[in-house]
Amino acid sequence: MAENLKCSHCNNPATVHLTQIVNNKIIKVDLCESCAQAKGVTDPEGFSLADLLTKTNLIPEGGEPQITCPSCGLTSADFRRTGRLGCATCYLHFIPLLRPVLEDMHAGTLHKGKVPQVALSRQSAAAELQTLKNALERAISEEAYEDAAKYRDQIQAIKKSADSEAVHS
Repeated sequence: MAENLKCSHCNNPATVHLTQIVNNKIIKVDLCESCAQAKGVTDPEGFSLADLLTKTNLIPEGGEPQITCPSCGLTSADFRRTGRLGCATCYLHFIPLLRPVLEDMHAGTLHKGKVPQVALSRQSAAAELQTLKNALERAISEEAYEDAAKYRDQIQAIKKSADSEAVHS
């Protein structure tokens, strides 16, 4: 199928195929070898697909506000050209550019990471243990000694279970 594609500029057979997400839309550009070299596509440092798309009127020029990082001076044009941010502060200032792309690529914009199942069960047991300890203290302060004895027994059972798991690990 790729052999049938024509260059977006001169209609020669395309050998370079570019894809980029711009404003939450997938944009594809097909170029022949000479047009790719003329546009700087073969130079990874000087190539910007966004610049190429703007020059070919596939995305409107000036369609977004110019953003500049106050810490390192990186501009949104620099970010579009290199695809890299200059410093940690850039992440805060370039949110309008980053959020739509991240939302499209991932199931949200907040990194939660992965937690191993063993750690999850330990976290759950620790949270339950703390809840029971709080309930035990409350029951003692309210002189509800039957409830306090019940909480104490539950705490001991959780601690015994945790000790048993630690021995078998």
